[in-house]
Amino acid sequence: MVVSPRRLATPQKYRSSIPRASWLLAVCAAVVVLLFLGCGKKSRSKTEPSAGSHPSAGRAKGNPRLAIIIDDLGNDGAAADSLLALPFPLTISVLPHLSLSSAIAEEAHRRGDEVLLHLPMEAASPGAETEAIELRVGMNAAQVESLVAGMLETVPHAAGVNNHQGSRATADPALMEALMPALRERRLFFIDSRTTAATVAYDTAERLGVRAASRKVFLDDTPSHEAVLAQLNLAVSDALHDGEAIAIGHPHPATISALAEGAPRVEGRGVRLVFASALVH
Repeated sequence: MVVSPRRLATPQKYRSSIPRASWLLAVCAAVVVLLFLGCGKKSRSKTEPSAGSHPSAGRAKGNPRLAIIIDDLGNDGAAADSLLALPFPLTISVLPHLSLSSAIAEEAHRRGDEVLLHLPMEAASPGAETEAIELRVGMNAAQVESLVAGMLETVPHAAGVNNHQGSRATADPALMEALMPALRERRLFFIDSRTTAATVAYDTAERLGVRAASRKVFLDDTPSHEAVLAQLNLAVSDALHDGEAIAIGHPHPATISALAEGAPRVEGRGVRLVFASALVH
C-alpha cells in the first residue's frame, strides 16, 4: 500500500509582535485557566459528544484534542474485545461484509465507542490486497450509492467513514464526487486516511458539504510496542501544536498494548482524547 508520510507537514508559525511583558502575562493567565479546567475533567472517560456541534471548539487555544481511530476490524473478535476494554474514547473503524462486522460494530456502540465504516477503495499498486467489494475508479454515482448502502447494512451505528486502502480511488476526482453525496444524504462524515499524498478526498468532501478531517499520524507502520509509543507521542505533539490531530492504528497486539500504556498519559500532557466526530469540520 502506498502511504503518505507518517506525519504531515504543519505550517510554520509567525513570531508574535506582542511586547514581551504582555506576552508573559498572557502565558501566565492561560496556564491558570488550563489548571482550572483540568481539575474538572473526567479522566479516561469514554463518554464524548458525537458529531461535533461546535466545530470551532476543537481549535480553541488551550484545548488540544486527539482522536485515535483503529482500522481493519471485522474478523478478529479477541482483538476487538481487547480494544473495547480500554477505558478511554476510541473510534472503531469496521470493514464491511466480514464474519464479525456487525457484531463488533454493535458491541463497540454498546460500550460507548464510536463506529466508522472502513470503506474499501481501490489501491494504486498492482500488487495491493483488494477486497471483493470496493469503490473503484470508473464507478458512477448509482453504483457508488448501491455499494455504500450495502456496506452500511453490515456496519450498524456508523457515524462516518474512512477509507481502507484507496490510494488510487481517493486521488480520482470523479469517484470522490460520486461518493460524497451518498455520505452527505446520510449525514455521515469522512475521515481521509491519506494513503496517498495525491488524495483529493478531503477537498472534495469540504466542497460538497460533507464534514471531514484528515489523518495526521499512522501509529503502527512499525508494529512494535516502542515504535507505537513514539508515534503516539508524535500525535500528542501535533495536537499540542495545531490544537487537534487524528492518529490511525490497527488491531496489532503491540498497538493495543502501547495504547493501554500510553493513552492514559495523554491527558497529563494537556491533550483530551475524543472521538473522530469531534474533529470534523
